[in-house]
Amino acid sequence: MTFMDRIMGFFGVTDEDLYEETEEEQGTSSPKGRNNVVSLHTQKNIRMVLFEPRAYEESPEIADHLKSHRPVVVNLQMVRREQGVRIIDFLSGTVYALGGNIQKLGENIFICTPANVDIQGSITDLFKEEEAKNLR
Repeated sequence: MTFMDRIMGFFGVTDEDLYEETEEEQGTSSPKGRNNVVSLHTQKNIRMVLFEPRAYEESPEIADHLKSHRPVVVNLQMVRREQGVRIIDFLSGTVYALGGNIQKLGENIFICTPANVDIQGSITDLFKEEEAKNLR
């Protein structure tokens, strides 16, 4: 009987108990490993919608796309200026309520995004610089 056996015996642990515990640990470790697998393809594809309204009455349809978490590019070149302003006002309120963002991409072209889509950078400054150069 070794020194370790005497200490284990003092605590009431025998060689058979150690062998059984080892088998139990090995048997339960493999299912835990399977639960740690994470799919890397969890993000679903985001579909961007291009919209060219002809009248203010189409604004709720654009807002429905935003409510469905789809970003929308709006081209206002086919509507009069007054109606374009009304559409942008409507979409600005929608985007604000959804926690999204709206930015001007070009003359009469805007991008509206819901909260799940971030817009990085800005190209509006480039248009301002080009306009300033053309005025000189």
